[in-house]
Amino acid sequence: MIYELAFPDPRYAADHGLVAIGGDFRPERLLAAYMSGIFPWPCEELPLAWFSPDPRLVLRPAELHVSRSLQKDLRRGRYRVTFDTAFDEVIRRCALARRDGRGTWITDELRAGMCGLHRMGFAHSVEAWSGSVLVGGLYGVSIGTTFSGESMFHAVPNASKVALVRLVERLRKWEFRMVDCQVHTPHLERLGAREWHRDDFLDELALAIAEPTRRGPWTEDPRVTHRSTPRDRPGP
Repeated sequence: MIYELAFPDPRYAADHGLVAIGGDFRPERLLAAYMSGIFPWPCEELPLAWFSPDPRLVLRPAELHVSRSLQKDLRRGRYRVTFDTAFDEVIRRCALARRDGRGTWITDELRAGMCGLHRMGFAHSVEAWSGSVLVGGLYGVSIGTTFSGESMFHAVPNASKVALVRLVERLRKWEFRMVDCQVHTPHLERLGAREWHRDDFLDELALAIAEPTRRGPWTEDPRVTHRSTPRDRPGP
């Protein structure tokens, strides 16, 4: 039922962004969270934690900054980039990417929920290949004209960055409003992401999710996707 999936208003959360604890990671709840500007961020102490931090890191597609070294890799075609061809493997590799001994926030339960959201057409992956070997990638959730980036991995230099650039180029063509990068990192800031006040982010999100959603799969041809209106989307 709708009330079972509802979240508290994130505008009233503390700056660190903890909105709620509990529930589960089934696809319908994840969808309700992202439509509310909330994302899952489980940890050992809080295995079912949901956040909406203030400030929020956001990248406007038109503001993407590509370094000279990255431009060289793009021009040389060092990596082949695909969309939605290996979602399960990308999220698995992202879950393995942390090697600091503290585990990963991408739990088995969250992976299962995200894979379900992918089957529903809302979660997407971008893959970077060297020949037939997957060497980098990222995944996230897209509703309306916003893309919420969740995690990246790379096995060779710049592979995940190439995947990100190709994704943002496509989102720019599709006139997406923003890429939600969630929390600040120097790497994303160098690519052009900026911190927004949470209220500004939530206001922009409301406009973005009211627009048609390009439900997956996102094929290599950016013209080929099913576009659904907000009424078509399975609501929480």
